[in-house]
Amino acid sequence: MFRNLTIFATLLALLVIVLGAYVRLSDAGLGCPDWPGCYGSLILDESEEGVAHAAENYDRPLEASKAWKEMIHRYFASTLGFIILILTYMAWKRPEIGQRGLTTSLSLLVMFQGALGMWTVTLLVKPVIVMSHLLGGLATLSLLLLLLLRVRKKRLSEENRSAGVLGLAVVALFILVAQIALGGWTSTNYAALACPEFPTCYGDSWAPSVDYKEGFVLWRGLGVDYEFGVLTNEARAAIHWVHRIGALITTIILLFLTTLLFKLRAIKESLMLGGLLLTQVVLGILNVLLNLPLHVAVAHNAVAALLLLSLVYVVFRLNKEHVN
Repeated sequence: MFRNLTIFATLLALLVIVLGAYVRLSDAGLGCPDWPGCYGSLILDESEEGVAHAAENYDRPLEASKAWKEMIHRYFASTLGFIILILTYMAWKRPEIGQRGLTTSLSLLVMFQGALGMWTVTLLVKPVIVMSHLLGGLATLSLLLLLLLRVRKKRLSEENRSAGVLGLAVVALFILVAQIALGGWTSTNYAALACPEFPTCYGDSWAPSVDYKEGFVLWRGLGVDYEFGVLTNEARAAIHWVHRIGALITTIILLFLTTLLFKLRAIKESLMLGGLLLTQVVLGILNVLLNLPLHVAVAHNAVAALLLLSLVYVVFRLNKEHVN
């Protein structure tokens, strides 16, 4: 039961991340101007009275389509948090499961995620909060997969392991997390189309006019509405250009890791990582060439999460330590 519930929680966490990307990319992050309810109710009231109440008590007019997107995301996220608490209770109730530390960490993380979700609304989609919320969701997803792998305890055979490849996989994991953070920063600052061409930024320019200093200011004070962005075009171009450079570095390292895994005869892991990497690169390019269609942008976020899971899986499988 613990294992099956962990599988369900992992799949649900992935769904929550995809829904979060959909909410953010469809500009529905402030579809509900309050938290945890929406215009004062846990179930959106679209009646005439509800619309009148929203107009009277809130600065932001009620847009039902955006509000429902946000609330559905909250419902799924709350369900995930409840399941994680159940897993924590089961781990402490049954010592033979042996995952008290990890499940407790997950419970604390999901509580902090709730706070970040609240701050996302109350601080008007402040970029550093939105990016942190994204990373917290990915951390939750990764820890759930790790919990599942610990329960299964299946690793590669000795001849398929290498300390050097394990070290590279760990480095690749950290680089991928940094690149995902850059992607989150790009998205929340509305910089995804700041460079409208590929592979150059403007025309034939490989050195676009950018403002790195302004583009990477993490904290700009309180009371600023960040919906649709506040940065200049040069600052947004700086963010986008750094994200592209990061994508190139990440791709090279992951390709190298994929090749080494193949040589170690870890064929399944190599094909999984390589396939996801190719898909992610294609989606990233299509985002620019097709002017950021919603379904492609959401898929780009989803595959990033799957890439992260694949690297967590590879690191676990390469590790020679037996983790209880």
